Amino acid sequence: MIDPDLRIPMVDLKGQYLKIKPEIDNAIQSVIDSYAFINGLPVSEFVANLESYTGARHVIPVANGTDALQIALMALGLHPGDEVIVPAFTYIASAEVIALLGLVPVMVDVDYDSFNVTVAHIQKAITPKTKAIIPVHLFGQSCPMEEILQLAEANNLYVIEDNAQALGAVYTFSDGKEQQTGTMGHFGCTSFFPSKNLGCMGDGGALMTNDDDLAFRAKMIAGHGQSKKYIHDVIGCNSRLDTIQAAILNVKLHHLNDYIQARQTAAKRYYEGLYDLDSIVLPRKMSYSSHTYHQFTIKVTEGRRDELRSYLSEHGIPSMIYYPLPLQQQKAFTDVARQGEVLDNSEILCKEVLSLPMHTELTEEVQDFIIEKIREYVEQ
Repeated sequence: MIDPDLRIPMVDLKGQYLKIKPEIDNAIQSVIDSYAFINGLPVSEFVANLESYTGARHVIPVANGTDALQIALMALGLHPGDEVIVPAFTYIASAEVIALLGLVPVMVDVDYDSFNVTVAHIQKAITPKTKAIIPVHLFGQSCPMEEILQLAEANNLYVIEDNAQALGAVYTFSDGKEQQTGTMGHFGCTSFFPSKNLGCMGDGGALMTNDDDLAFRAKMIAGHGQSKKYIHDVIGCNSRLDTIQAAILNVKLHHLNDYIQARQTAAKRYYEGLYDLDSIVLPRKMSYSSHTYHQFTIKVTEGRRDELRSYLSEHGIPSMIYYPLPLQQQKAFTDVARQGEVLDNSEILCKEVLSLPMHTELTEEVQDFIIEKIREYVEQ
């Protein structure tokens, strides 16, 4: 029986830290001792380590994941009025940066089972104004990238992967070739927000690319448009990864595969405990992608989602709704975006999705309690 006074977190960042406390503390102290708080040695070390881990030719560290998306779009040289296709069921950042640059977000539907955009959805939205696609690898597994890349090549479109939730996931092509998410498009963008698969203790992000020219341009834009110090070739911004955060990420990167394994183990327990419940639809694992389970998101049908969430809360179990509104219904996009098609799946998902506690420190005892309470509610 679980301790009734135990507080169940959605994400246990403290527990994760305590397991590697000496490594993290030493990394932070080394930065303080060096006084190299901006662009210190840990930044270049982390870049090299992440390039090695992902297989990306270039990693460009920036201040956060949203900056990574914005800088990627800026580096592609798009013009105001150009259209960029983005899923309607995702976090706002993917579409927000499009509108911020005077481009047009074109929102398309997602697959009900995988939560991810597909070629069928994208194809309907392509017009002569379409210049790029932003597939979002939602909740921890890849979009169908082989088909998306083929469609993009056929239509001369750029691809920017939003990999904020799926760093460490592996996509398998039809010929058996494997490649990490974030390394297949013209750019891959990720976030190191603390709760991410690889999270720092503040804000951070990165772009990945295998294109030398795009890498040079992105680095220049991230550094005030400088090609060299005090020589500004383009209008840029000021976005860099803090040295302390890079030092922390260097430590945690060495543990990332173990973190992903822990999430996959926790997901397996959820699958085994909830597979046979009416009105509960478990996340579908796609054959072409591994899954990092950044979130374990179920669908609660028959209009029972909010009632289940309240029931769990009454028993001290947190949950989250990612996302309560599809992007096309957000007021911010009323005058700046367009829909590429009917967005039925996105609208249904916003009414059904519920993310359960998922993190690297999730114990079997806690999960058994969560599963017990979900079953109790459904079967009552």
